[in-house]
Amino acid sequence: MSWQPLLFSLQVAATATVIATVLGTLVAALLARGRFVGRDVLDALVAAPMVLPPTVLGYYLLVAIGRESAIGRAWEALTGSPLVFTRSAAVLAAAIAAFPFVVKSGRAAFEAVDPALVDAAATLGASPSRVFVTVILPLSRNGLLVGATLGFARALGDFGVTLMVAGNVPGHTQTAALAIYDAVQASRDREARAMVAVMTCVAFVALYAGTKLTRRVERSA
Repeated sequence: MSWQPLLFSLQVAATATVIATVLGTLVAALLARGRFVGRDVLDALVAAPMVLPPTVLGYYLLVAIGRESAIGRAWEALTGSPLVFTRSAAVLAAAIAAFPFVVKSGRAAFEAVDPALVDAAATLGASPSRVFVTVILPLSRNGLLVGATLGFARALGDFGVTLMVAGNVPGHTQTAALAIYDAVQASRDREARAMVAVMTCVAFVALYAGTKLTRRVERSA
C-alpha cells in the first residue's frame, strides 16, 4: 500500500482546517454578535456545503476558480499556472467542506458567552476588538476546537468536490479517498482495505476528540 495519498490527505486536511478555522471564526462571530440585513441569508450560504450534492458544489467552485473566471485569471497571472487541478485546489475544496462545521460550532460557542461578562469588559473601557480577543474568544475556545476537529474529519474524507476541482492525479492531487476509489475499481482489494482501515481510525480519533470536547463545553456551560 502506498502511504503517499494518506500523507497527502493529512497535509491537505490540516492546511484546510487552519484556513477554515481562521475564516470560520470571523464569520461565526459576525453571525453570533452582529445584527445586519441578510444575516439569515449568510447563515444559509454557510450551511449550503453540508446539504448540496458534492457535484453541484464542485461545479460552482470549478466555475468560480476556473481559468476563465476572475479568480482563476488572477491566480494564473500571479503564479504562472492555473488554480484548478492543483494541490491548492485540493486544499480549497477541503476547506469549503470543513468551513460549515467551524462556523456552526463557533457560533454556538459565541452565543453561549454570558453577555454580562462582555458588558463588564466594555464598561471597564475595553474596545470591541479587545473584548473579543480577551473575553469572548477565550470563553469560546472549546467550542471552536470542536468545530475545527469535526471540520478536519470532514476535510480528510472529501471526495466529490476534490475530484471536480483538483482531479485524481496519482502522486500530485490524489487523496486517500480518491485512492480508495481507484483501488476498488481496479480490484486491488487488499490495498483498499488497508487504506479504509487507516482512514477509519483517523476519523474515529477525530470524532472521539470532538465528542469529548463537546461534553467539556456542556459541563462548563
